[in-house]
Amino acid sequence: MTIEQVLESIDSLGIDDQVYLLEVLSKRMIELRRRSIAERAKEAEKDYKKGKVKRGSVDDLWKDLNG
Repeated sequence: MTIEQVLESIDSLGIDDQVYLLEVLSKRMIELRRRSIAERAKEAEKDYKKGKVKRGSVDDLWKDLNG
């Protein structure tokens, strides 16, 4: 099914069903973002434990990037 077909199907729904669909999709997107953030946090924690994370000031970062 293409996006265009999905949109056409949505157009055939009543307003209440479209509002409900929007709410469901919105909640799903929020949950997807939460999972993504949690996964990035786990990766960052692993990197920190492995010593792959550097600490320092903005000047230190700038020196690393340009040095």
